[in-house]
Amino acid sequence: MNAPAGDTVTGKSRPPAVVLVSGGLDSATCLAIARAEGFACHALSFAYGQRHEAELAAARRVAAALGAVQHRVMAIDLAAFGGSALTDPSIAIPEAPSRGIPVTYVPARNTIFLSMALAWSEVLGAHDIFIGVNAVDYSGYPDCRPEFIESFERMANLATRAGIEDATRLRIRAPLISLSKAEIIQRGWALGVDYGLTVSCYQADAQGRACGACDSCRLRREGFAAAGVPDPTSYR
Repeated sequence: MNAPAGDTVTGKSRPPAVVLVSGGLDSATCLAIARAEGFACHALSFAYGQRHEAELAAARRVAAALGAVQHRVMAIDLAAFGGSALTDPSIAIPEAPSRGIPVTYVPARNTIFLSMALAWSEVLGAHDIFIGVNAVDYSGYPDCRPEFIESFERMANLATRAGIEDATRLRIRAPLISLSKAEIIQRGWALGVDYGLTVSCYQADAQGRACGACDSCRLRREGFAAAGVPDPTSYR
């Protein structure tokens, strides 16, 4: 294994962690939590063929504002497979709550993202990977559930050199998974997250302005109202 790629603050080395950063509200809060827990945060985002590319600009803003040690954007073409309204322009973004798993679900997305984060964590010597999934106020995606996170962590410790040889187990950290959207916002607000930097909308325009009608916009708007925190979202 390579030596841990932590950085030094006031003479103390901070352990490295990989943090998945999408540019949305949840991942920004997750990054703030990882930083508050004392990790040197290596932010990882994906250009995966998503229609709403404004989120990548938001991810860069969030990573910079929250002090990521570095921020990488990896290109992977999930649009080549289609099957989701987020990667296929011919599939309309629903503007009403869906029954069952919605068409905005991207097949195997979090499995792929976590696999990439896992590979980078081995190179960095990091034993912690943070992901901002939530299973309370969410759209019903199967790869946002606790069972998935627990299963991936078990697999990670079976399938990697770090999991076999290192004394410290690999951990998939999902600190938001059991929180309501309001609780997430309150947590981030307390940690100084500027939610005006984030983009959550499934069909944001090039300037990052939200549609105000999709499921993600609805959850975000209701979360700010319930949290009693001013909503900084820019709507078109």
